[in-house]
Amino acid sequence: MLTIDATILDAIVAHARQDHPDEACGIVAGAIGSDQPTRHVPMENAEHSMTFYRLDDAEKLKVWREMDDRDEEPVVIYHSHTATEAYPSRTDVSFASLPGAHYLLVSTRDPETTEIRSYRIVDGVITEEPVRVVEAGVDQHAVQSYMFGQSPAAVDYECRAGN
Repeated sequence: MLTIDATILDAIVAHARQDHPDEACGIVAGAIGSDQPTRHVPMENAEHSMTFYRLDDAEKLKVWREMDDRDEEPVVIYHSHTATEAYPSRTDVSFASLPGAHYLLVSTRDPETTEIRSYRIVDGVITEEPVRVVEAGVDQHAVQSYMFGQSPAAVDYECRAGN
C-alpha cells in the first residue's frame, strides 16, 4: 500500500495538469528504507511528449546526488497519461528499474476527474496497490521545483490548503 500525504498528492496532480497535454514526471523522495514519501520533486519530461516521458539525465543526476546527500531514495516514481487510463504501458514497465518504488500514475484525460493509481512493478509484473491519502502536514518546503543550474525554489502549484 502507498501511504502519501494529501499535500504531496495535490502537488503531483497539479504538476500533471500544468504539463498537460505533455506527460509530467517526477519523484517523491523519502528516508532510505522508510517507504515514506516526504519530499516531492517535480522533474522535466525531457521528451516533451504526450505519449512518453523520460527524466532529463542531468536533472536526474542532480536530484539523485541530492538524495544521496540527504540519505533519501525515490519512494514514488510518478508520471501522467494524457489520453489513457492510469495504467502502466509496456514502455512504462520496461523502464521500471526500482523494484522497491511505488509507481504512481495520474490520468489527465478528463479535466473534471482525477484518476490516480499506484503499482509495484517487479521483473515486468504489474501489481496494483491501494493508495491511502493522509493529512500528515508535510513541511511546506517539501514541495520543490528544480531548474537545472539553479537552486531549488518553491513551486507555485495550486494545492489545497489546510485540508
